[in-house]
This record gives sequence, structure tokens and C-alpha cells, in this order.
Amino acid sequence: MANQVFPTKGNLIAAKRSLALSKMGYDLMDRKRNVLIRELMQLVDRAKQLRGSIEQTYEHAYACLQSANITLGVIDRFAETVPIDHSISLDTRTVMGVVIPIVTHPDDAAPLMPYGFLDTNTQLDEAYAAFCKARDMTLMLAEVDNGVFRLATAIGATQRRANALKNVLIPRYTEIIRTISDALEDKEREEFTRMKIIKATKK
Repeated sequence: MANQVFPTKGNLIAAKRSLALSKMGYDLMDRKRNVLIRELMQLVDRAKQLRGSIEQTYEHAYACLQSANITLGVIDRFAETVPIDHSISLDTRTVMGVVIPIVTHPDDAAPLMPYGFLDTNTQLDEAYAAFCKARDMTLMLAEVDNGVFRLATAIGATQRRANALKNVLIPRYTEIIRTISDALEDKEREEFTRMKIIKATKK
């Protein structure tokens, strides 16, 4: 490409401007990548903590369910009284242009038992509370895993753009500037020599 650019001062100025923009773009991509990586590592650490505890939460919930089934028989009739939960809401936050989901659920109060206490026992109450906790942890893990996926995708795209700037555009414009500068210097030397010859001839 450097050989296709006509060696003029206008093209030299344009190439220098493009080189400066490419370097600025690379610096911005590099900063964005570092911020995204830092955010990704925080979410990865949180995901590890959640995965370490969510297995125990589900094991405890199913153990409570088994205990309730043993003491009450199959508890399908009680499970049918549990209403569909419509209180889960989805919001977003932005990290360097990357949209990260935020899953929220009102868990500030103790779970309300949707069944009566006449034909139930504490084992069923424990199972219900345990599955409510498992639900909340599943929502948190879904939020974190989705954020990790989106950040990883954005980091890959940012890395490709940074590599294109660093390895393609910046060397290309550097070579164009060098080629045009050399051509203009040769032209100036030729013009200087020609003027000296004309001056010497006049004398």
C-alpha cells in the first residue's frame, strides 16, 4: 500500500494523522481490555464461590424433600399449591459498553408458606425454605455466568481489534510515512542540486 500512495505533503499529513488515530485507538482498546479482564476475574471468583456452595444447597434441599416425602407421603398435592413466582426482575449495568444483566428477587423477607399447617409438618417447611434458597442461588449463578460469557466475548473482540491496530494499521501507516518522507527528501535534494547548477550556470 505504501507504494500506491503518491508522495505529496498532503498525503504525508494524512498518513501522520491516521497513524496518530491508530495509536490512540490501540491505547483505548488496551485500556478497555484491561478493565474488562479485571471485571471478568471478579465475576469468575464469584462464580467459583457460588458453584462451591450451590451443590451443597441443592443436596440439602433434596434431602429435606426426601424427608418430607417419607413423613407425609408423596407431596405433590402440596407442591401444586405453590404459585408461579413473578417477582423476578431483570435489569442491566454497563461496563465499557458491555451490557451485564442484573437478576433481582425480593428475598428480604422469610418465604411465605403457600399451604396450610393442618396436614403438614416441619420437614415440608424445611424443604420449601431450602428450595427457595436454591432458587435464589440459581438466579445469582445465572446472572454471574451470563456476565462472564458476555465479558469473555467482548474481550475477544477487543483483543482482535487491538491486534489489527498494532500489527496491521500502525505498521502500514508507519511504512507509508517513511516512504513518502524518503521520496520528498529525494525530491528536495534534486531540487537543491538543480538550483545550484542553474545558479552556477548563470554566473
